Amino acid sequence: MKKPKIIAEIGCNHKGDMEIAREMIGIAATFAKCDFVKFQKRSNRELLTPEEYGARHPNPQNSYGESYGAHREFLEFDMDQHRQLQQWCQEVGIGYSTSVWDLTSAKEIASLNPEFIKIPSACNLNFPMLRYLADHYGGDIHISVGMTTPAEQEQIVQLMEKCGAADRVVLYACTSGYPVPFDQVCLLEIQILNDKFGSRVKEIGFSGHHLGIAVDIATVVLGASWIERHFTLDRTWKGTDHAASLEPDGLRRLVRDVRNVCKTLRVKENEMTEIELSQRDKLKRVQGVHFN
Repeated sequence: MKKPKIIAEIGCNHKGDMEIAREMIGIAATFAKCDFVKFQKRSNRELLTPEEYGARHPNPQNSYGESYGAHREFLEFDMDQHRQLQQWCQEVGIGYSTSVWDLTSAKEIASLNPEFIKIPSACNLNFPMLRYLADHYGGDIHISVGMTTPAEQEQIVQLMEKCGAADRVVLYACTSGYPVPFDQVCLLEIQILNDKFGSRVKEIGFSGHHLGIAVDIATVVLGASWIERHFTLDRTWKGTDHAASLEPDGLRRLVRDVRNVCKTLRVKENEMTEIELSQRDKLKRVQGVHFN
């Protein structure tokens, strides 16, 4: 079985600090051994309405600014910083990617030519942004479908088909929440996406916002080719994503367990495996030798 790629979603869990971001890249690469890290890019004046920009953060204790817009600006890295993040990823041998939340951000990140660009669930109906990436960016386009109806999912895939880019699309089963209770994770959505779109897009993935790592192991059996989890250095830090994120050792164990489970998903190529043959000689009870 082809092992899933694992993405450590740093997002904005760096708290707007490049040195924290650099440390997280290194841990994801060398300690946890993930395949990719992923950040986020927003042009906040474009993304938010004036009312949203000027409003207070819905959870003031998690805010880094007097308004929600100021909070988002505090956490935002500019393009020079993203170039530096990409370089640090190259230095430690891990893939760099970013979620883009608006058309300007999509154009900016596309200029860096990462292996893939992610469209978050909140923005997957921004069809001008999807069209731009389909027409002007040659990498893969990963799209989460949390908060998205089946009819809207069909619209997204049809659009990418019309643009000739569906073979570069990875759809992610996702429940949007921070954290998501287990009874709302709805893992069988992976199978539904596979049944509906598996022959029309490149691959199906899973983006999780739950607690622990047991759920992610099940996604391997259900056929997810990509697994994305939020990553933090400290789940008690200020911010809305930290509580639904994995700390370094949790991320390491997730990668270890997913890769070990992948090794088990096979059938016996011969009547018995190599280890069974040696054990059979010692342990197998056979008629006429050990009993009549």
